[in-house]
Amino acid sequence: MRKPIIAANWKMNKGPKEAAEFVTNFKLDASELEKVDVVIAAPFVDLSVLVGNGFGVAAQNCSDQDSGALTGETSVAMLKEVGVEYILTGHSERRSIFGETDALINAKNCKILDAGLTPIFCIGETLEERESGKLEEVLKTQVTEGLKGICNEGILNVVIAYEPVWAIGTGVTASKEQAQEAHVIVRRLVAELYSTELAAQVRIQYGGSMKPANADELLGQADIDGGLVGGASLEPESFHSLIKSAVATVA
Repeated sequence: MRKPIIAANWKMNKGPKEAAEFVTNFKLDASELEKVDVVIAAPFVDLSVLVGNGFGVAAQNCSDQDSGALTGETSVAMLKEVGVEYILTGHSERRSIFGETDALINAKNCKILDAGLTPIFCIGETLEERESGKLEEVLKTQVTEGLKGICNEGILNVVIAYEPVWAIGTGVTASKEQAQEAHVIVRRLVAELYSTELAAQVRIQYGGSMKPANADELLGQADIDGGLVGGASLEPESFHSLIKSAVATVA
C-alpha cells in the first residue's frame, strides 16, 4: 500500500518568526507520522526553522546547477546541508510566471535524485487545455519530459503532484471524479514509461484547493495518495485536519 503524503506549500508566505509560531502550534502524534508522510514546503528563509521538528521539510525551488555565478539561486547541495529532504519542481507558478521549461524541470528532478533527495514533481493542465480536450496530451508531455533519464530505482523516489492549474488558488476544486480520472491517466503514463508494477508504487498527490471540506472525498479515491496544499496549509489546525483525513484512509 502506498503511504499517503500530505505536503504544505506555503508559497511566498511566512517569515522565520511566523514559521516558528506555526511549529509551536502544530503538534503531530507519533501514530500520525507512522501512517502519513507530512511535509512543509516553505520559503528559503524558513527552512532552518522547520528542520528537526518531526515532519519533512521541502524547498520550493532549486537550481539545476551545482555552483557558479548564478545570483539568487540555491543549489541542491546547499539545501541538503540545511536538512531539506524534498524539493518542489514544476509547480504551475514556476512554469507560467518564471517560464520554466520541461527540460529545466527534468534537470532539477535529476539533480535532486542524484543528491538522494525527493522531488515533488508538479504537473497539470490549464482550463483552456482541459476544455479543448488536451488533458492527456498535456500530462503526457509533462510526465515524459520531466522524467526523462530517470531510472527504475529513481522513479520510486519521485512524488508526483497533479495540480489542475484552473483549481489553484481559485477556490475551485476538481471533483473527486475529475481528480481520480487525471490520476489514473498519470499512473498509466508512468506505467508506459516504466512498468505497471513500478507505477503502482509511485505516489501521486492532488494539488488544487484541497481543504478540510473536500479532503475526505478526494483522499478516498483509489489513485490519490495525498495532497499538495496551498491556502489550507497556512494555519496549523486546518493543515492538521487534512493529515487526519489522510490517516483515516490507512487501514
